[in-house]
Amino acid sequence: MPATESQPYVPTHPDTAHRIAALNRNDKPFHVVLAQQFDRPTVDQLCQLADMIRSISGSRQGSQFLQTLLSHRRAMLYFIQPSTRTFLSFTAACQIVGMRYSSVRDRSTSSEVKGESEDDTVRTFSQYFDLIIMRHPLEGFAEHVANMLNEMPRTIPVLNAGSGKDQHPTQALLDIYTLYRCFADPRAAREEPRYTRNVFAGKTIAFVGDLKRGRTVRSLAYLLCRYPGVRLVFVSPPQLRIGEDILEYLSRNGIEYDVAEDLRSSIGEYDAIYMTRMQDEHDVAGESKAIDYYAYSLTYEMAKDFKPGLAILHPLPRRNELDQRLDALPQAKYWAQVRNGMWMRSALMASVFNVDVAIRDHYHAYYTF
Repeated sequence: MPATESQPYVPTHPDTAHRIAALNRNDKPFHVVLAQQFDRPTVDQLCQLADMIRSISGSRQGSQFLQTLLSHRRAMLYFIQPSTRTFLSFTAACQIVGMRYSSVRDRSTSSEVKGESEDDTVRTFSQYFDLIIMRHPLEGFAEHVANMLNEMPRTIPVLNAGSGKDQHPTQALLDIYTLYRCFADPRAAREEPRYTRNVFAGKTIAFVGDLKRGRTVRSLAYLLCRYPGVRLVFVSPPQLRIGEDILEYLSRNGIEYDVAEDLRSSIGEYDAIYMTRMQDEHDVAGESKAIDYYAYSLTYEMAKDFKPGLAILHPLPRRNELDQRLDALPQAKYWAQVRNGMWMRSALMASVFNVDVAIRDHYHAYYTF
């Protein structure tokens, strides 16, 4: 169904199973649009693959090997919504696996100013490139494009780099990867592979801030449902509560959760805190101005109550909800989170184009003893 700036695209098949079937090939993600596409084995394998790419890229020879993998492929980064981290993370990931790329970041530089539809713009891209990575302000647009390209004679993968208030699956994957690395005991990892264990069991993860309009929170909540025993706490102003659809999904998957409005009283219970900024770009009439967002800020003074092993994440950019003095603390994992993005996105592209086996073979041949 066509959309407007205020009306998102509606899925052709409202049933999630049908939607996933249209996006996958051979029981694995081909188009990467929804976090629900990823089961636990797939997430675990991607995290392991990201670790392998990280290790291989540490040497000149390894980096040169990685750059041969997709040197015959080309990517289009179609970013019609402002972005710094996600755009640069994807360009870095393309460079790691040797994929050449071009970008369009402003409609005024495309034929859309001549009246061309966005659908035709994307159809045109699909003839020049082997992959479209897109960031768009409209919910459902990435899924619409994936389904549209499925009907084309030449079908290429679509990676959703952020779709309105709806989903941001690659951010969720890098967030899971970051949490994995924070929670995993390196001593146990020497005895068994890091990603075969459920390191989330018994952990409490708090999501704080604008949860109603935060697409990163939605996508990460979907992925965390793959790990029984995790407990999620959603802390927000009442106007910005997490959506009932997410809570229903958690209940259906047997995940324990709480909804709260006070951050400070339970700060010592959390193993991870996922901070978010106010998403006031989605305001209709400046309604965010009436909300006391400071009450949902993480301050340096609160650090005395942190668990020693706490992991603080933030998808960035931040405003005042995350005290910059926290940056120097060991609990601050958001800069590692940024770096983890390029490793996970490299792993994802390698998986989509089926060169992950070559990476695993190379790793086991040269990096294990």
